[in-house]
Amino acid sequence: MFATVKQIFSHKNKDLRKRILFTLLVLFIFRLGTSITVPGTETLTKDLGFLELWSTMSGGALESFSIFALGVGPYINASIITQLLQMDIIPYFSDLKNQGATGRRKINQITRYLGIAIAFIQGYVFSFAIYGQTGGALEYLRIAVILTAGTAFLLWLGDQITQKGVGNGVSLIIMAGIVSSLPSMFTSAFASFVNTATWQKTLLGLLIFALFVFIYVIIIVGVIFIDKAERRLPIQYSNRTTSAYGGEQTYIPIRLNSAGVMPVIFASVLVSIPSAIANLINNESFINFVNEYLVYTKPVGFILYVIMIFLFAYFYTFMQINPKELSSNLKKNGGYMPGIKPGKATENYISKVLSRLTVVGALFLVVLASLPIICSLIPNMSSNVSVGGTGLLIVVGVALETYNQIENQLVSRNYNRSYK
Repeated sequence: MFATVKQIFSHKNKDLRKRILFTLLVLFIFRLGTSITVPGTETLTKDLGFLELWSTMSGGALESFSIFALGVGPYINASIITQLLQMDIIPYFSDLKNQGATGRRKINQITRYLGIAIAFIQGYVFSFAIYGQTGGALEYLRIAVILTAGTAFLLWLGDQITQKGVGNGVSLIIMAGIVSSLPSMFTSAFASFVNTATWQKTLLGLLIFALFVFIYVIIIVGVIFIDKAERRLPIQYSNRTTSAYGGEQTYIPIRLNSAGVMPVIFASVLVSIPSAIANLINNESFINFVNEYLVYTKPVGFILYVIMIFLFAYFYTFMQINPKELSSNLKKNGGYMPGIKPGKATENYISKVLSRLTVVGALFLVVLASLPIICSLIPNMSSNVSVGGTGLLIVVGVALETYNQIENQLVSRNYNRSYK
């Protein structure tokens, strides 16, 4: 790590240093935009409820109702939709999936247009749900257009980071939004444990705050371990010899948590739907029913939340890694797993391994998603103080991927210089 930092600031890597500085500049523009409130509106003082996750991912922009209030959430939703459509639901998308780089560019273009459309719909609905019937249709339309423009500008900033920065543009914007909330969270935690009358002895409050920080660090280490953990399935090819490749073993790496953070996002969206409907129809009896049974801070809602995380973890994992397709590709290329017959037996074996790994990965996601809910039940605890959560998984995953990209660029540059 330290060697990499030293190399980055070396005079030999001016291009990489410029890319990093450019990325930081773009992220600063994003943070600056989150403080610009939509003209004619005010900072929200009401509880966001089911919108809390989206506010966190946008760096609190939704809470301040800034021009970046929607963040890149609409683009994420559009990406999920296009991924689902590629699962032989619509032949056109299935054909694009099989066209390689050309098809991916077309899918990416469709995703962006769809994301803009979703942003406009979400902007209109959010403005109506948050501000109620205090304005007219033209006022909501004006707000929706501003929020849609904000999302489009963020997608453009993400493209600039990908092309001229260190890469992972959209992911880095999401990460920056989440990281920006960490200082205020630790400040609130310190105030809750030390600077209030709840803890009569300051020393005890300091010890509890230190324990809080220690637990947070342990969770980060656990997230890194789970993110990097993988099961390697050995592969042999009938037309190749091991000695021909320097004795290196060929294998298929399957991550312990192949679904990433998507199951939690899916589950959060579904759990939020009844609350969104309740806010729109403004029916007191329905609102009471939702708050009593369908909110994930209640026992019934929490159980439904956990079940949905498990279901979506299996669904998304098998969508990302298709055992039948993987087995077929191995057979076509003359590959096989030692001790397992090609074809159906290989497919069943891969499905069995995936199922077992997904159980562990889903349990990890449930624990990580449950920690903020449990933390919110602590008396006299600030609402913006949490341990773990979906945001932490996103931050660690993006940070690791970005670091690997920077390291690969350094290795590539050093390799090229050695042959000049």
